[in-house]
Amino acid sequence: MSTRFETVVQELAAAPRKWLLTGCAGFIGSNLLETLLKLDQTVTGLDNFATGFQHNLDEVRASVSPEQWARFTFIEGDIRDLETCQRAAAGADYVLHQAALGSVPRSLKDPITTNAVNIGGFLNMLVAARDAQVKSFVYAASSSTYGDHPALPKVEENIGKPLSPYAVTKYVNELYADVFARCYGFETVGLRYFNVFGKRQNPNGAYAAVIPKWTSAMIQGEDVTINGDGETSRDFCYVANAIQANLLAAVAPQEGRNQVYNVAVSGRSTLNQLFGFLVQTLGRQGVAYGKQPVYADFRPGDVRHSQADVSKAGRLLGYQPTHTILQGLEEAMPWYTQFLR
Repeated sequence: MSTRFETVVQELAAAPRKWLLTGCAGFIGSNLLETLLKLDQTVTGLDNFATGFQHNLDEVRASVSPEQWARFTFIEGDIRDLETCQRAAAGADYVLHQAALGSVPRSLKDPITTNAVNIGGFLNMLVAARDAQVKSFVYAASSSTYGDHPALPKVEENIGKPLSPYAVTKYVNELYADVFARCYGFETVGLRYFNVFGKRQNPNGAYAAVIPKWTSAMIQGEDVTINGDGETSRDFCYVANAIQANLLAAVAPQEGRNQVYNVAVSGRSTLNQLFGFLVQTLGRQGVAYGKQPVYADFRPGDVRHSQADVSKAGRLLGYQPTHTILQGLEEAMPWYTQFLR
């Protein structure tokens, strides 16, 4: 018996649609782009290269056929400009809105820019998509919305107070999406990502995510710094699971719309465990790392533990995560060792 996702993939391949993908040069965006093009979809991509890269698009181009790449139209532009959003959304069937300024530390350092992109830009995209009468609008929400709510696993209906400007912006996205459904009948689906990782995730810079940052350091033989005591835990989610959730959400049945969903695997790994996983996985790629981690202060704005309940996404979308953290690391590690040396 086919899973819901397998059925959706077959249906999309048989009847290609037109997609707008914002943040297409970023980590998750470029993985979505690759998947859509391999399914012969027509895609308009929007990115301003604030956190995305041309080399991500080049890599996608190398992974698809010339005929598939010809189905892609790229617009270099900023979601803070309404006219750019309107031009990008014209004629789209589906919108996958991934563009945002991520990172809790970045938002603490520069809350104004984070707010302008993540709230102002989000509202522009909502208005543009509503006016273009798209069939569905799927947006990247965040597990940071749970804030200081202590319960584990995290259930969509129970959230606490935000712990960073970034978390505020992602919660406001959900509020705007709900208001657009109530006021305009424009329905959306929000995906609360939990620590997504995989190929093309940037290892460099002050705001790099932990898995590519540590993996790069290990490959280079550098020290790995753990913030806190290493017992902070996260529900690390491989990018293939996030791709599945986006496509399922785009074609969700009526009862699955105007909702937010956790996108994760419902597991929990401490930073100390993650360190060990990376050493083991790199070792199987022929990279030996013999150093012990260096412990530093806890990062402000970070939650202590995070784990998702994904039963709602399973029930209403048919979401079934295919990769655990270890399976995801095994699949991603050849890319890391090739591109991070």
